[in-house]
Amino acid sequence: MHIQIVSVGKLKESYLVQGIAEYVKRLGPYARITLTEVADEKAPEVLSPAEERQVVGREGDRILAQIKEDAHVVALAIGGELWSSEDLASHLDKLGTYGKSHVAFVIGGSLGLSEAVLKRADKKLSFGRLTYPHQLMRLVLVEQIYRAFRINRGEPYHK
Repeated sequence: MHIQIVSVGKLKESYLVQGIAEYVKRLGPYARITLTEVADEKAPEVLSPAEERQVVGREGDRILAQIKEDAHVVALAIGGELWSSEDLASHLDKLGTYGKSHVAFVIGGSLGLSEAVLKRADKKLSFGRLTYPHQLMRLVLVEQIYRAFRINRGEPYHK
C-alpha cells in the first residue's frame, strides 16, 4: 500500500521532523510512505472572510495538484467522522482488500481545507473537536497509521 500525506506548510520544528522520521522508518515493512508538503499562502494575521477563502482556495489548488486521480482521499477536518484507532485500521484494511492501494491523507493549513479539497475527499476524519496545530497533526497522523498497521497484523503496540 502507498500512503501519501499531503500537508500545507514546511515543517521546521526538529522534534516533529525527528518524530515523523521515526514512524516513517517503522512503517517501512508495512507500506510505502510519501510526505508531500505544499507551500502555505502568505497572508496577514487578520483576514476578511473573502480573503480567508482565497488563501484556503490557493492552498487547496496546490493540494489537489499533488493527489493522483485514483487515490482514496481522507481529509482531516474538525467536522469529520470520529474514528478510533481500530476504526482507522479497519478502514485501511478494507481499502487494501478491495484494491485501493493509494491512500492520500490531507492536512490543511492554519485556516483549514478548501471546499474543493473537501469535495474531493472520499472520507473526512476528525481527531476530535479540539484544534491541533497542523504541524503536530502530521506526527499524530503518521503514528496512528503505524498503529493501524500493527493492529491489522495483530502485533503488540496498540494497547
